[in-house]
Amino acid sequence: MRTAVRAGALAALSLQILSFATPALAGPADYVYTPLVQEGEREIDFKAGTQKNKDGTRESAMSIGLGYGVTHWWFTEFYGKWHKTPGEQFGFDAWEWENKFQLTETGKYPVEVGFLFEIERPKDRTEGYEYKWGPLLQTDLTSKIQANLNVLVEKHIRTATPSEAELGYQWQLKYRWQPAFEYGLQGIGGLGPVSNWSPHDEQTHKIGPAIFGRIRAGQQEFIKYNATLLFGTTRATPNTTLRVQVEYEF
Repeated sequence: MRTAVRAGALAALSLQILSFATPALAGPADYVYTPLVQEGEREIDFKAGTQKNKDGTRESAMSIGLGYGVTHWWFTEFYGKWHKTPGEQFGFDAWEWENKFQLTETGKYPVEVGFLFEIERPKDRTEGYEYKWGPLLQTDLTSKIQANLNVLVEKHIRTATPSEAELGYQWQLKYRWQPAFEYGLQGIGGLGPVSNWSPHDEQTHKIGPAIFGRIRAGQQEFIKYNATLLFGTTRATPNTTLRVQVEYEF
């Protein structure tokens, strides 16, 4: 019964969010956000990803960031981001400022709720600024299975050519086998413009297995990792995406 209540609450929240959200796309190194914040936590965060496109070309991205838990409800992080398009070399792409807010007290409600707000400043000034925001949801379906769902709006402003807001989603199921090794599934995708969602074959949908873990590296130091191999399920989605994230928490 408790599992059903938690799953139902998560589904109800997600449907309510989708009713007014607008559309977002996923890059090769994009990862699934989680809503919980730990005050005083510092981290160095490295992310990398590569995807094989339908035409056989490959696109890659990576970033490195420094983050800090300012309060028990606010975590902030600054990133430098690099990108490689087909036929080009890796080059600096953008600065990003990520902010995560925990809106509910940990363990008090069936669903943990957070909120994400990001600002990205691309190197190419014609791309203007990118804003990304939206709710982060998490619940325990059982004592071992954790579920996450995020609905994220992405909007570019001050661009050389006008662009519409986009809607992206992320979901995750994780089996907590042991702290150093956990496993599960992830899905990431985008639906298209808010005023007229794209036909299904033009949407992006990725799904695949994932591994996670947290390893002690000192008295108050940890190495946290996750990696995913995602497979595209539509014509508009890259065939495969391999991504990894490693955090040094201290």
